[in-house]
Amino acid sequence: SSEVLEAIENVIQGVFESLAQKKAPVLTVVNRSDWRNIEFKDSVGLQMIPRCTTKRIRSDCPRSAPKFALILKILSMIYKMVQSNTYATKRDIYYSDTQLFGSQSVVDNIINDISCMLKIPRRSLHILSSTKGFVAGNLSYTEEDGTKVNCTCGATVVTVPSNVQGIRNLISHAKFMLIVEKDATFQRLLDDDFCNKLSPCIMITGRGVPDLNTRLLVRKLWDTFQIPIFTLMDADPHGVEIMCIYKYGSLSMSFEAHHLTVPSIKWLGLLPSDLKRLNIRKDALIPFTKQDQNKLASIQKRPYIACQPLWKKELEIMAASKLKAEIQVLTSLSSDYLSRVYLPNKLQFGGWL
Repeated sequence: SSEVLEAIENVIQGVFESLAQKKAPVLTVVNRSDWRNIEFKDSVGLQMIPRCTTKRIRSDCPRSAPKFALILKILSMIYKMVQSNTYATKRDIYYSDTQLFGSQSVVDNIINDISCMLKIPRRSLHILSSTKGFVAGNLSYTEEDGTKVNCTCGATVVTVPSNVQGIRNLISHAKFMLIVEKDATFQRLLDDDFCNKLSPCIMITGRGVPDLNTRLLVRKLWDTFQIPIFTLMDADPHGVEIMCIYKYGSLSMSFEAHHLTVPSIKWLGLLPSDLKRLNIRKDALIPFTKQDQNKLASIQKRPYIACQPLWKKELEIMAASKLKAEIQVLTSLSSDYLSRVYLPNKLQFGGWL
């Protein structure tokens, strides 16, 4: 905590020094949305390069002055929380003055800018993310406050903890981990008792694009158990994007890649090539939108696709067909095809990339 307080004091001291010299204070933040600031490393994923392009947030410019003020406001809130050893969620910060901040996304963005500027992970700033992910299966652990949590597969699911760093005594006999894109598929697999039928496993869903805590938990489970991790996504550009976030990280959070990515993650399904192999009816597939085409074209240009020739091939199949499919399309073969046939066959015979 003394490191966090010192980092904030240094920023404020810079502001005071500018004022003392009768200069308008300026804050410098890294441009987190610029691909030129990113390098791809097989072992880490997308990470920020040491010398990045930056943005200057001036206090004397009408366009950037409000952001300058909001950064100082949130820095002062963080300083007080670290001093008093209290925590707040991003939502708490937004609701402390909704008129001032204007929207939740403004707060989220500024918190990420601050974390990147200070080179301090968000958790150390005493800001908690609200969690939306679920976990189930052969796993138990103790939360920071001593609560014992058992995720053994039943009809109930466990919400991903809001302080993943604080969990301890992790115990599991799982043979693999399955990351499921959507809540509906996750619930279906739970109903089919998938976690116990094949061999013990851990299932996780970020319920769409994963939040920070879900990604932290996947990484912590990988560090602890070193078991294979597979992803089950829709066969569409959005599903591929989500899988890439778990595996290689995201552009905007590349400064924290070392804590968040698991490059050993495998793509189990739903593969575009599966659709032909399983003779899925054309009328069960969904035509691409313009947005899908743009998203796929952007993914195909990313640095990590070049080192994944099999992925590249699958994306080419998707681009050529201009059709996408949800995992639920497998119910057109039979209601429990996913858990009874598709996943057991894939896991047994190695149908992953």
